[in-house]
Amino acid sequence: MTVPPSDQVQLVAYLVAKPGQEQALADAITAIVPTVLKEPGCLAYSAHVSRERPGTIVMYEVWQDQAALDAHAAGAAFTGLAAQFDTLLGEPLRIDLLRRIG
Repeated sequence: MTVPPSDQVQLVAYLVAKPGQEQALADAITAIVPTVLKEPGCLAYSAHVSRERPGTIVMYEVWQDQAALDAHAAGAAFTGLAAQFDTLLGEPLRIDLLRRIG
């Protein structure tokens, strides 16, 4: 089933590492990327390190629909990562949900 881009769910997530946890955070995220890319409804899932804020990982994600994103959030890959947030993150996870307009 093809979903129009305007109906897909895009998001940008910002994960800020605690001092000294930058590499551990990057490793934890990159470890789940191959698994997440195979999840139903995952159209894009990529991790980036901010050039302006070292220690900040910026995720760009595209999901077929909200149900696919919800399944990801409840799935083993993300919940396993989230279980490490108290150790790895220096700030709360921030997510900006987007809707494509062009």
